[in-house]
Amino acid sequence: MVPQFDIEALRTIIVGTDLGSFARAALHLGRSQSAVSMQLKRLEEQAGHALFHRRGRGLVPTEAGDTLLSYARRIVAMHDEAAMALGASVAPPTIRLGLPQDFFEDVMPSALATFSQKRPNVHVAVRAGRNYALEDEVKSGRLDLALAFAGMDRPGTGELLATMPMLWLSKDEDSEPLRDVSGTLPLVLFDHPCLFRQAALRSLDEAGVRWRLSLTTPSLPGVWAALRFGLGVTVRTAHGVPPGIRRLDNCLPALPPLELRMLKQEHLPEAAQDLAHILKATIENPGVVDQLPTR
Repeated sequence: MVPQFDIEALRTIIVGTDLGSFARAALHLGRSQSAVSMQLKRLEEQAGHALFHRRGRGLVPTEAGDTLLSYARRIVAMHDEAAMALGASVAPPTIRLGLPQDFFEDVMPSALATFSQKRPNVHVAVRAGRNYALEDEVKSGRLDLALAFAGMDRPGTGELLATMPMLWLSKDEDSEPLRDVSGTLPLVLFDHPCLFRQAALRSLDEAGVRWRLSLTTPSLPGVWAALRFGLGVTVRTAHGVPPGIRRLDNCLPALPPLELRMLKQEHLPEAAQDLAHILKATIENPGVVDQLPTR
């Protein structure tokens, strides 16, 4: 017999997974924890598979759970879209967007301002993330679409939007890269894993340049602050570089370019497709991915 999945039970596993807790999902949905537990149990009976397993105090999806979640997101999105088309009162649809921190101050607000004019009743949940995490979250269905950097040395997924050079950067007053008394180059980089970090260390090692980690952080504003205080050099693209930071040309090993790609779910709701088109147009606008001029 073909299982008849309950739409509200599917909504519950989506909210519980996104919030990282089915206790929080119960509060968010205005249900008791026992009611949520009964929904999960019923879904597992219908699916014929365990959908979640316990990890610490929480539940995480099994392989079958991830599969059902992917379908659940599409089913619930289409359900709510149909209800809205018929004039029914439903909660505003949500689009889950992932972005590198580089695009938070210009691309994101510009794109969302345009999108809100076209889709004023759609909620956009924006998440900053590392490239590997953004790709994984789109694949697992936790994000609808994302912009992510990708190395050119590996097969790219998603749609190529731009090819961008990686640059060595330091504070504006430095005419050449800082080195400490031992001749070692201090680096300000993201925590591992990071495409920029990997490219920087590989290029220095291949050129025989001695280096040390001066500061590591998951925060891009933290990187810029460390550079302005003269703590070292870093590697990023030219996009979003703040005042007080300059390129270092011809004094450090060459770096490979990387790609900016758009990753998205296979079956996007119409509103999410609109946002994807607006993001692409924003990125392709002249000047958005231009190189930082040498000062």
